[in-house]
Order: sequence, then C-alpha cells, then structure tokens
Amino acid sequence: MTEVVLTQEDGTLTGRIQFDPHTGWRTNYSATVIEIKPGVNSLNSIKERFQWAQGKGFLLGQQRVFHENRPNNTVIQKGVLVDKPWKLRLNVVTVLVKPFVMLRRSNPGDPQHKGNDRFEGYCIDLLKLLAKNISGFEYNIFVSEGNKYGARQPDGSWDGMLGYLLNETADIAVAPLTITQERERAVDFSKPFMTTGISIMIKKPEKQEFNIFSFMEPLGMRIWIFTLCSYVGVSLTIFLVSSFSPYEQRVQFNRGEFSVSNEFSMYNSLWFTLAAFMQQGTDILPKALSGRIASSAWWFFTLIIVSSYTANLAAFLTLEKMTPPIESVEDLANQNKILYGVVKGGSTAAFFEDSTVPLYKRMWDFMQDEHNKFLRDQVSESVFVDTYAEGIDRVRKSKGRYAFLLEETTNNYEGGRKPCNTMKVGQNLNTLGYGIATKIGNPLRGSINLAILYLQEKGELKRLENKWWYDRGQCDQGISDSGASSSLNLSKVAGIFYILMCGMVLSMLTALVEFVVRKKKENREKEKKRQLALRQRPVIASASNRFNKRRTKSEEGRSSLSTQF
Repeated sequence: MTEVVLTQEDGTLTGRIQFDPHTGWRTNYSATVIEIKPGVNSLNSIKERFQWAQGKGFLLGQQRVFHENRPNNTVIQKGVLVDKPWKLRLNVVTVLVKPFVMLRRSNPGDPQHKGNDRFEGYCIDLLKLLAKNISGFEYNIFVSEGNKYGARQPDGSWDGMLGYLLNETADIAVAPLTITQERERAVDFSKPFMTTGISIMIKKPEKQEFNIFSFMEPLGMRIWIFTLCSYVGVSLTIFLVSSFSPYEQRVQFNRGEFSVSNEFSMYNSLWFTLAAFMQQGTDILPKALSGRIASSAWWFFTLIIVSSYTANLAAFLTLEKMTPPIESVEDLANQNKILYGVVKGGSTAAFFEDSTVPLYKRMWDFMQDEHNKFLRDQVSESVFVDTYAEGIDRVRKSKGRYAFLLEETTNNYEGGRKPCNTMKVGQNLNTLGYGIATKIGNPLRGSINLAILYLQEKGELKRLENKWWYDRGQCDQGISDSGASSSLNLSKVAGIFYILMCGMVLSMLTALVEFVVRKKKENREKEKKRQLALRQRPVIASASNRFNKRRTKSEEGRSSLSTQF
C-alpha cells in the first residue's frame, strides 16, 4: 500500500502532491506568504507578500511560483524563480547626481573599477550601511536611462527610475528621489533619509573691489558728517565757555609784568578737541567746571564712536563683500531681467505647476511664457533643462542672467565646489524628503524603514552628510577653518597710507610756508629798520657835525692858552 501511495500524484493549491520514493517526503511543492490586516468595515485585507518553493527558498519578482488549474483537475507549476531567490542580489536603480551618486575616478595606470565599485557618493554609502543592517541585502547598481527620476506619461505609464520599479527591472530605487503624492500612488517610499527643500541658485556676484577709503565704511556717511559737525560744535563750545568763565583765566608773569590770558583760543580749542578724538593728550586742560563738563561729554562720545568703529572695522576689511542681485523668491518673481527655470518633468516643476500660492503660480506662468517664446522663436535657450548638471552649468555661464530652482542639498554642494561661482539665496520654498522607492507590496520596505530609523538614531546619516557636503568643500568662505579672519591686503587699507603720505607732504609744505612767511616778516622788519636808519641818518650827521665843530673850537681854545703860557 505504501508503494502505491508513493506513486500517486494529485493537484492541489500547493502544487502536485508528489512523494520521494526513497524517503517518503513530499517533493516539488510551494507556499504563498500573505499578510492579513483588519479593514475599516470589519473586513480583512489580504495582501500577498512573497512565495516560497521547496528547494529554492523565498521568491520575488514576476518569476514567482504560479499554479494553473487544468480542466482535468490537474495543477501544473509555472515560472519557478531560478535566478532571484530572497538571498540573492537585488537590482538597484539610481541617477548620477552629485554628491549622492557619482562615477568613481581612476588614477592613471590603475585598473578600471567594475560593478558597484564604479560608484561613490552619499547614496552609495547609504546602501552599504543598509547592507550591514539588513540580512541578505546584496545588490547590483545600474543608472536610469537618460538619468531620469520618473515622471508620469500621458498614457499613464512612468519613465525613469519609477518605470524600472513598475516593470520590475529594478527592485529598489536609491537616489535623491523626492517623496510626492503622485509618486506615492505608483510606488512605496521608505521613511525620509534626508530633509531638504526647493531653493534658488544664482551665479555668485563678483567681489566688490575695495576703494582706497574702505577703512571709512564701518561708519556710514551720515555718521561721519555728524561727527565732523560735532567736532566743530564742541570746539566752539569749549572756546565760548572758556572765554566767559572767569575761572578759566590764567595769570602770567612775563618781562616783569603780570597779564591775564585764556589759553583756550579758537585754535587751541580745535586742537584740544581733535587730540581727544584721536585718543591723545594735550598740554592744556580746562580748569573751569563748564569746560570740564563739555570735555567729559566729548570724551564719552569719542569712546562710543571709536569703540563702534573698531568693532566693525575687522569685519569690513577681512570679509569679502558680495551683494547678490536678488535675496528672496519675492525679488526673483518681481523682476524680469533674470530668467529662472527648473528641470522639466521633475518634482520641482510639479511643485510650481500644482501650487495654489499666487506667487508660485505667477512664477510658473512666467516660466511657461519664456518656454513658449523659445519654441516659437528658437532664439534663446529654454528656461527648462533636462538635468541638474545642465541647469547648474547654465547658471555658471549665464553671467548672472539665469537662476535655477532646485533642491537645497544639490545647491549647497555645488556652491562649495570649484569654480566656486554659484550660491544659494533666500529661504527654502517648501520642505521635502528623500526616500527609497520600492514597488508596492515589496517586503523590503519594512526592513529599510527600520534600518533608516536606526541609522538616524545613531547619527550615521548626519555623519554621511558632513562627509560629502562639508568635509570635502573646495571654496573659501572668507573664514578659515580655525575661525580666524583672513589676512588684510594692501588694497583694503591703502587709504590710510595715502593719508599718512599726504599728511607728511602737507607738513613739509606747511613748514616751507612758515619758513617763507617768517623770512618775509624778518625781511620786512629789517627793511623797516633800514628805512628808519636812512631817515635818521641826516639828523645824526648834523649832530655829528655840530659836535665836531664844538670839539674843534674847544681844541683851538686849549691851544691858544698853551701858547700864551
């Protein structure tokens, strides 16, 4: 009887009932694993997860085990998966976007990279972490044709990475793939592994050249004018209070005489006020209370002005100044000199197209109008681009006439890479999340979600972000890694050297003028003395003649007396 039973075959839901004649065990059977979830109307929702076949393990994809009932109550087994069991390699589709996925460069003479080693980037490192935390997670990476993310076609199908998932050419899509409502209807997304938003990329404006008077920029022109007026006003005030106050009079003894004088003349008042402003001292100080009050107020004013100037001077002279033409999305929408666009068919384009915000709808209408002009005239380029790389390249070559709307992550990365001529302006327009996509019902989704949450809690995702965005930056942001300001160059402080040289030249010219004036004054005094001497010469000569005559007569008288004796 046993031999008869072992030779019998019968068709069932699990395949044909067959027994091994040697062991007596059943052979060539399979099972379907299903998930039962309670429904909202007390009904159970049954979803097929995957299948298992005897001798082959768990099965995925279109080549799962199917059983077909024949009219004669026999069941035949179809499509048994022989090359994709659960623990074999998965196909991972991606797109080339820096720094998420990039082709690895080979040094001259080194062997060419093959397989998964051809790629590097944030998403590649993320895949490696997932493989470490998910049992049996092995994969082969390939790039989506045309480097497309996936957009819904007019016939309802999808292209790009989502198309590969739906036709089961790929098992998962790992890339900076934005989670949107439309995409969520077609595929399943994991928990977001990175949060971002739509931002504005423009060409970095040229650095403003420093003029020779850059050292004056820490204070505004109005402050300089008011400070100059205050200097004159304080000097005049000190002169007046010193002149009227009896306690400012000084008694001096000169050439045997006592005199009363006031040292705070208008000239000395100007000099005293200037010396106080320059943090220097003078030989004179006010004695009267009124003068001291005025001086104290000026000293306090000087302390605040000089301190504020010193605090701002370092920032003005060490940081490069760049004034972007736009600073927000409102500025971009309210002008027409700078064109702007997005990747056509991408999530950013869908955001503007479906937005109900008047500002964003106006921006989308502007982009559509510019695109229609391109289609009609074929004169200039369309504002829409096919890839991120094309849009970024256009920003760099547009001489500031084109702005690109893209995710913040790519914007920040490109802004930190050579040639260092792009920058992000304004705040993000929205908040987005990047997720890993799988076909609806793929059991991998749950394992991927748990792994992503674990990596977030351990800080691994943040470490990857720092590695690919900030640790490898190539652009100088004006502040060194140690936090010290960049060094000054001559062009930034040339004005103070010019003022110093002008001061020295003016000093020598003033000394020359003083010398000439003094000489002229001395010459005039000498001339006056000479003229006075000339006018007094006849009088002196007449007096001399009279003196000589009297002297002659006196001598003659003495001579006659001596003769008589």
